[in-house]
Amino acid sequence: MGNAKKTVNWKSYVFISLAMILAVLALSAYFHLPVLTAIPIGFLFGFFLQKGDLCGASAFSEVLVMKSWKKTWGIWVCVVAGMAGFAILDLLGLVTLAPKPFLWVNYLVGGILFGIGMVLSGGCISGSLYKAGIGHINSIVSLVGIPIGIALVEYGPLSKINGTLKTNVLKSSDGGSVTLSSLTGLPFWVVAVILILATLIVSAAKRPRSKPDRQSVADNAPAIKRAVTGSWKPWTAGLLIGILGGAAYLSSAASGRNYPLGVTHGVLHAQLMVTDSNLNVVYEKPDPAASSSASGPAQAPAAGKKVSLWLILIVISLVAGGWVSARLSGQARLIAKPPDQIFVALIGAILTGAGAAIATGCVIGNIMSGIALASVGMIFFTVITVVANWATTYLYLMGGSLTGGAIRSNE
Repeated sequence: MGNAKKTVNWKSYVFISLAMILAVLALSAYFHLPVLTAIPIGFLFGFFLQKGDLCGASAFSEVLVMKSWKKTWGIWVCVVAGMAGFAILDLLGLVTLAPKPFLWVNYLVGGILFGIGMVLSGGCISGSLYKAGIGHINSIVSLVGIPIGIALVEYGPLSKINGTLKTNVLKSSDGGSVTLSSLTGLPFWVVAVILILATLIVSAAKRPRSKPDRQSVADNAPAIKRAVTGSWKPWTAGLLIGILGGAAYLSSAASGRNYPLGVTHGVLHAQLMVTDSNLNVVYEKPDPAASSSASGPAQAPAAGKKVSLWLILIVISLVAGGWVSARLSGQARLIAKPPDQIFVALIGAILTGAGAAIATGCVIGNIMSGIALASVGMIFFTVITVVANWATTYLYLMGGSLTGGAIRSNE
């Protein structure tokens, strides 16, 4: 690993990455194609995830295995930062907030499957994506199993069952989604401010009082080099991902998808682009003037399975961003695993995909983005997922012991 860090020309990687981002943004503006902005957003998303190693599966598992809340705190910082951005965009009238409905049975069943599957596979969906970019064989195999699990729910034998589950919906008094705002009567921005202040207070209270250690020789390197070649604290990555979530919301809404970051169906849609020809590719926001026109015959809905080009570009560029980040850190290499562990990872990935499809999202769409939209249903999903993760971590990774014994590796 040390040799890899010495041989990588970090300046070239940074220059090429920045040139790519600027070029894509220029093309997006020139051709009036907001969907292209998903490429730099996804790239930065993957870069940030890898730098902070911010995978939901390990974040929750490490609470038991390592007695560490650092990654879980990083996810929370991402939620709060995203909420701040969404509140600003909402106040400016730039987006229409779209919290998910409280499909409580879906979130219960899906959360259980998702929480179990992510431990067995060694990663949540976004975690599998950026770890696949690094070269983790289990994560690469997971990217085969995840779309299978999603497809079983969306188009396969579990489709009718999933449709029945979705009939169990809890609604607010006005018939809309149950949110922290609908429960408290407070505007969304006020809820955001309260949670931001609470997070800042907790952060200040847990900040170490001791003076930092003296700088090492490596710390004397230029700040940009340290930033791109080193690892980040999870909260730093979470903060940047939360900020990026605001840009993602604008980009996604302009591309025909009114929701912030998500990756679950992006994995399925990417697979459909390879295996299915009867597709309805959505890449831009519908024209309200055309859709509301009363003249002429009504247009039939487009045939084929609906896929979001924005989501596809997000997941593909996420893998690329994860690879570049790992390459700069000297961590990009193929990591082989025993056949039995690979098989378990595949089964876990199918469960992860099926659980995410039933629950309408994963750690990114449901937790990072969903709680940031103040959805109570997403809070419920998070609790179920974490409990399922902990139970599986305790039984599978820790052998039913919190104090001793060998810890099974699942990454």
